[in-house]
Amino acid sequence: MKLVLNNPEYNVKVLTTIQNELQKCEEFYIAVAFITESGITPLLQNLKELEQKNVKGKILTTDYLAFSQPKALKRLNNLSNIEVRLYQVTDSYGFHPKGYIFKNTNYYNILIGSSNLTQKALTVNMEWNILTEYRENNEIVSDLSNSFIKYWNKSRNIDECIDEYEAYYNESNKHTYYPKKEIKDEFKPNSMQKQFIDNFLETIKTHTRGLLISATGTGKTYASAFALREINPRKILFLVHREQIAKQAMNSYKNVFKNRSYGLFTGTSKDYDADFIFSTIQTMSQEKYYSRYEKDEFDIIVIDEVHHAGAPSYQEIMNYFTPKFYLGMTGSPDRSDEFDIYDLFDHNIIYEIRLKKALEENILCDFHYFGINNPVDDNYLSEGYVDEIIENIEYYGFNGNRVKGLVFCNNVDNAKVLSDMFNMRGYNTISLSGNNTQDEREDAINRLVSDNIDNTLDYIFTVDIFNEGVDIIEINQIVMLRPTQSSIVFIQQLGRGLRKHSNKEYVVVLDFIGNFDTNYMIPIALSDDRTYNKDTIRKFMFDSNNLLPGASTISFDRISKEKIYHSIDNATINSISFLRNKYMNFKKKIGRIPLLIDFYNYDELDAMFIIKYMKEKLPSKKKAYPVLLSKLDKSFNNSLCEDEILYLEFLSLKIANGKRPHELIILRELIENRQISIYDVNNILENNYSLTDNALSIKSAIKILSVSYYKKMERTKYSRVKLLEVNNNILFIHENFRKLLENEIFKKFIYDIIDIGLKEYDLKYRNPSCTPFKLYEKYSREDVSRLLNWPENESTTIFGYRSVADFRGNLSCPMFVTYNKNEDISQSIQYEDKFIDNTTMYWMSKHNKTLESEDVKTIINYKDNNLKMYLFIKKSDSEDEQYFYYVGEVIPKEYIPTCDKLGNDIVRFTLKLNTSLRDDIYEYLVN
Repeated sequence: MKLVLNNPEYNVKVLTTIQNELQKCEEFYIAVAFITESGITPLLQNLKELEQKNVKGKILTTDYLAFSQPKALKRLNNLSNIEVRLYQVTDSYGFHPKGYIFKNTNYYNILIGSSNLTQKALTVNMEWNILTEYRENNEIVSDLSNSFIKYWNKSRNIDECIDEYEAYYNESNKHTYYPKKEIKDEFKPNSMQKQFIDNFLETIKTHTRGLLISATGTGKTYASAFALREINPRKILFLVHREQIAKQAMNSYKNVFKNRSYGLFTGTSKDYDADFIFSTIQTMSQEKYYSRYEKDEFDIIVIDEVHHAGAPSYQEIMNYFTPKFYLGMTGSPDRSDEFDIYDLFDHNIIYEIRLKKALEENILCDFHYFGINNPVDDNYLSEGYVDEIIENIEYYGFNGNRVKGLVFCNNVDNAKVLSDMFNMRGYNTISLSGNNTQDEREDAINRLVSDNIDNTLDYIFTVDIFNEGVDIIEINQIVMLRPTQSSIVFIQQLGRGLRKHSNKEYVVVLDFIGNFDTNYMIPIALSDDRTYNKDTIRKFMFDSNNLLPGASTISFDRISKEKIYHSIDNATINSISFLRNKYMNFKKKIGRIPLLIDFYNYDELDAMFIIKYMKEKLPSKKKAYPVLLSKLDKSFNNSLCEDEILYLEFLSLKIANGKRPHELIILRELIENRQISIYDVNNILENNYSLTDNALSIKSAIKILSVSYYKKMERTKYSRVKLLEVNNNILFIHENFRKLLENEIFKKFIYDIIDIGLKEYDLKYRNPSCTPFKLYEKYSREDVSRLLNWPENESTTIFGYRSVADFRGNLSCPMFVTYNKNEDISQSIQYEDKFIDNTTMYWMSKHNKTLESEDVKTIINYKDNNLKMYLFIKKSDSEDEQYFYYVGEVIPKEYIPTCDKLGNDIVRFTLKLNTSLRDDIYEYLVN
């Protein structure tokens, strides 16, 4: 039995439970009072796969309150494997069940509670549901089935009554499909804009320049207008790179400011004397125009899409005008060119809001993204290819009375050909490029968004002219027919549909995914990830709907998902050029050489990614951040001596990963106080980290820091690392370490390691259960050996499994499984480890083992031996070779002697997990 609810704090949603159950069931029955389009759209990929597998389903709903949307019922009814029926209520009784029955072989999973098939019920509303597994002959299953059949037989097939119900639905008007907003609400600041206003009013007291970094669709233009209204400037110059954007910005300002004169200053219009001038950069940057104004003519100059400001035309203007304040606005300040936008604005970031935060704040329109396999090259525009595109855009649909779509293509020629091919199939479309005039673009947009003209458009096909700046808030479908080669461009194009509109509940995004090396950019963009940690990217792929804030959802079909995983596995994001580019962009942002902790604090490149690079790419005894800095940044002078670098390497590689806080706490206390008792270390761990029974872990941490824990080769390598001495349960800082700390630069880098380690522990590994490992986090064999408090580093001898006693003699046996073995490894170690379900696994001993082998007997007699067994799994060696997901403690339920593929003796165990494997992890590993 499991409570199923929407809880963003724990990254869980009702939706994912229903998706997981649909994916594995053999039949399903759903009875809910209300069904909406927004409720079924996130399930369309799942339902399509069920139709392909001919998994039958029955869905029962009602005309109660005329809430269920006829369009949603029709879409469900169009699926060949699903029957839909409508129960008609009487005046006396309503119909309000919320039950989901999933039939499997010999058992049922039943979800009952409060969630209807509506978007908010499945993703964000406060809901209580209980998911319970019942055997096939259970009384509750029988009673529920009988109740379902009773009302099913009393209901009408949707084909018989949909016209009648649709008329009733439209007439009743008791459920307003699109919640209308009063016009005045459109011009009140949202949460982002309010925060920006506060920050802006503070920054203008001490600065003359500043940046607003804001995700597409969050309302940068309105934010600037609201903020400037607070200071009531005499004259404003608003600079853009396209006339259409200037007109839109001017209209936005007119909604905020009253009793001001407004003017356009573009190639076609020259309003010189208005209070607020909205100008294209191409026009105003000409000396014959800007020289007509005094240098201090404008109190405020706003530069939209300021990431272009490195161009000579922008520099021409900024070198001439001297306003009281320059406000730069952009959603993507990190550019591929060498120009430093941050430096241009004195590294003063007034406010920054990225996609994830904007979704959390409910500033953007919800989106439902579908990754769809594209089996052909984007340049191969066959009739069949176009038919497949149309089949998908019609299946996944749109929100509203008619489609208003943008299609992004990989080149201008393709856009033109695709538009023509769509038109031949009855659509009304047009292709636009940089060659079209401003009037042609405006006319096309008007035809796309208007409902009361004769020559409306269904789609505009384009390449990149709508990537930034233009507001088309009515867009309800985005189609991507080009490879994702930049997360920045992906977000810009996605953002075209994310602006809220009173007649749009959500936007549908269809991404046709081909065989491209850069497919890993898709989850990076959707997750708003800037760490480039492959594990983080993989986690988002298999748990995206739980991890994505708000009611937005993400779905991939099986093949497109495989393509992305393959791209993640093979992505070359550990090159020095990649690292230098990320480092230099970040340095520009903060205006100084960053420490590792800065990457955490600004949510940038993962510090563990950097340390991993140091470990793999830098020479022995030089695997330290200052050495890496000297390779990334010519301005950094590495003045540290060999011993200082050796200390930094040891601590970076051994304890900076934050798998536990013990070593880090001891190190920090020794630096600050020169000594600390073991008793006081224990108190800090108990009081600050809620860690109990620390005696063994503290003893282990002391061995780590004294280097005595390691085998001879590493003890020799780090023999000059002298961190502490122990006397009568008091830990003292070693004199060698104390003297090195007199160098403030060295001390700064030591503290940096402590800071990132404790931050990593807090973010990932802090564990309320007080067990050595956190479920579903990743650990190496060396991590496991250390956290189990083994007296020596046994990581190089564990291989698949090994039982070792800790300082007290307590036995533990970690088991490491690579679920999908490489075909080229020796057949003698191609063990057929396999999950039976998410609580049970077949696991094989090493070869040449029988029931009489000592290691096998130790496992069989685990109770007598007081043996604890911990299971660690990775999907394949294409993941990081060292690291495995911890999936919980196990016990052996059965064991059978058998043979491997080469005829060697082995023992097959049936292991039972103490905690059921989480559905998303299970699906990721086995599929």
